Amino acid sequence: MQANRSRDTKPELALRSALHALGLRFRVCARPLPDVRRTVDIVFGPSRVAVEVRGCFWHGCPEHYRAPVAHGGYWAEKVQRNMARDADTERRLAEAGWLLIALWEHEELDRSVRRVADAVQARRPSSPPTAETSPAPALRPGSPPTARRPPAGRDGG
Repeated sequence: MQANRSRDTKPELALRSALHALGLRFRVCARPLPDVRRTVDIVFGPSRVAVEVRGCFWHGCPEHYRAPVAHGGYWAEKVQRNMARDADTERRLAEAGWLLIALWEHEELDRSVRRVADAVQARRPSSPPTAETSPAPALRPGSPPTARRPPAGRDGG
């Protein structure tokens, strides 16, 4: 099992590339909760969104998982442990205020990218308004806008 990648799989690389092309920045294979010894594939820290790209075989996809014939008992237990760990990780993240988005390797890339981008945008902390983003002060109804007068002593002459 050494040859099986735990990170940088083809579906994960494709997702990361598409998210990066949208301008989203994230951490890869990081621990969202420092006291829990588990990593998540993609972590958006400020938004508190974690993304896992799950392989159909290793995580027991309800659509595509098929138990192998050779050493079936071992693999069934292995996949069950993975599924239990996935559920525990999701529970711990939710308790800490994180959103875990679990994507299957067979899901359409465009839909997965949109799902992650929408979640990150919705949970992104709003920044305080700046001069460019704050609205102009409202005028009283019926009052004409006043022309700005130059400061005293600067009449241009």
